[in-house]
Amino acid sequence: MELKNLSARTGRHLQRYNLLGHRQVVGCIPYRYRSPRGASVVDEEDIEVLVITAQRKGKGVLFPKGGWEIDESIEEAALRETVEEAGVVGDVQNQLGKWSFNSKNRETFYEGHMFPLLVKEQLEIWPERDIRQRLWISVREARRMCEYRWMKEALELLVNRLISQPKTEMVSLPRAATNLALVANA
Repeated sequence: MELKNLSARTGRHLQRYNLLGHRQVVGCIPYRYRSPRGASVVDEEDIEVLVITAQRKGKGVLFPKGGWEIDESIEEAALRETVEEAGVVGDVQNQLGKWSFNSKNRETFYEGHMFPLLVKEQLEIWPERDIRQRLWISVREARRMCEYRWMKEALELLVNRLISQPKTEMVSLPRAATNLALVANA
């Protein structure tokens, strides 16, 4: 994956909205395995997830997510947001689900889509490294630390998916998103 001139997209002029006028956001739950990939069955303790701090200090941790823009597929948007906010690259897998939720101040409604991302590479330099911290934690810690109900539901779906199938059978989407241009389009 080529990451020259990597910077975060800004602005809302390319944002997607659903038929109800709710902004569409997409994100990933980046994960990795603690144990070697040889085991055929996973239990929850074998999984680590990557969380990031919110942009505003003291607002907890969350999974990377952001606006889905009109010039990209949903998978490309999920990967882009994960690279921008968490600085990791990997395989975007089949969608976990779709949630409707409102902002913390209850004034804005969103439609959120979440995907698992099996992390292949952790970048040393990424667009939001100066405003976010990233932290690998256990699933148990993520349940406790994440403040968003819909993200906790997505986490449960991911864990159930991972522990119900052998590691060798996990499906990834085509790596088309790997080649996306991650250059500022502000």
